Amino acid sequence: MSDSSSHPTRPAELLLIEDNPGDARLVEEALRDCPNPKRLHVVSDGDEAMDFLYRRGNHAAAPRPDLVLLDWNIPRTSGETVLTKVKGDPDLKHIPVTVLTGSKDDGDVARSYERHANACLHKAVEPGEFMDTIEVYTDFWLSVAKLPVGGKGS
Repeated sequence: MSDSSSHPTRPAELLLIEDNPGDARLVEEALRDCPNPKRLHVVSDGDEAMDFLYRRGNHAAAPRPDLVLLDWNIPRTSGETVLTKVKGDPDLKHIPVTVLTGSKDDGDVARSYERHANACLHKAVEPGEFMDTIEVYTDFWLSVAKLPVGGKGS
């Protein structure tokens, strides 16, 4: 089922916005088992995410991500604000953004879709289940879905 046709000439660029080092490590481990070529970039708060996405400061040379995994509950600029800004920006709105949440609040899920998240994944408490979710997510986006080719500023 895996086919790297979405990005035949380069690895996919994934941006993980996650403040929990344990969850970030689980995502990294899950991605190691996925066959598609990819590079994972991790930032730990909303301000750093905005710097990465807008290529500012320490992230001036950052690649344009092909996919974003966004923890809903991050410090500084909130996940909700990051999502709203990304989906409201003509240069970024084409990037698929998946919200990660450990919350049981259906309101968080509703708000993420109202702000045009492409998907919302629940962070499973059990590490193996969380890693399985990330593997399925990555396989879908990098093997099944057709990603947009660049946007302005790629």
